[in-house]
Amino acid sequence: MPFLDYYKILGLGKTATDKDIKSAYRKLARKFHPDLNPNDANAKSSFQKINEANEVLSDPVKRKKYDQHGEDWKHAEEYEKANQRQQRSSGSNGSRFSGGQSEQDFSDFFQSMFGGQAAGSSNRRVKYRGEDFNAELKLNLIDAYKTHQQTLTINGKAIRITIPAGIENGQVIKISGHGGQGVSGGPNGDLYITFSITNHSRFKRLANNIYTTEHLSLYTAVLGGEIEVETLSGKVKLKVKPETQNGSKVKLKGKGFPVYKSEGQFGDLYITYVVKIPTNLTEKQKGLFVELSNS
Repeated sequence: MPFLDYYKILGLGKTATDKDIKSAYRKLARKFHPDLNPNDANAKSSFQKINEANEVLSDPVKRKKYDQHGEDWKHAEEYEKANQRQQRSSGSNGSRFSGGQSEQDFSDFFQSMFGGQAAGSSNRRVKYRGEDFNAELKLNLIDAYKTHQQTLTINGKAIRITIPAGIENGQVIKISGHGGQGVSGGPNGDLYITFSITNHSRFKRLANNIYTTEHLSLYTAVLGGEIEVETLSGKVKLKVKPETQNGSKVKLKGKGFPVYKSEGQFGDLYITYVVKIPTNLTEKQKGLFVELSNS
């Protein structure tokens, strides 16, 4: 897999703050969101890269490794172990490089990283990193609304994972160490899960906002009143203003979708009113409408 410059993907420099990263991620995630770019393979690929960049740069530990080791950040632990071995054996026999690290230490390091085998080390066991696994997990909108756990069966092994509320359609998360088993003591690969989230029959999600329609009787639209509306967190009562027009919209702040990994933060719910025209009117009712039309 080619090296991904996570800072470049988010349009940031290495001095970017946590706030800068969060803001850039939200902006780009909205732009390339699969729901806004249906059947666009390039947008889907960009969305996955944006999520991967955010997963690393928004995590202080991962970001530190990435900043220190760049392309080889995933192998930071192997590199650090090789350094420790070199320091412990600095007084032992063996040829040295100008940097003070023995040829054997470098051999160990590159074997653990790339599965290679240096000359003169034919008797040593080569460590191979396990392969990465990829899986797709389908969720409905209600599942994605709340943090919950699910058990997956990957390569015959049951894995229980916690899915944070607000997970995005098309988002990819990594479960470290749950890929293929390493060989000769090498590290396990990782598991990458792509989430496929279907919209609800009543609600449509765009980023963290939810959109729905609510039918009003003509009498409520004209005279005003109080109605009960359904939200993802339960039913709420809503006052309708007199003379509400067909197609008008209202916003319920904080009644949208939870923001991913941001406790207590929610998007908004937007309701579009659809005024129902009464049918099967009596002659008397029709007469009243005639009077209104002539007034």
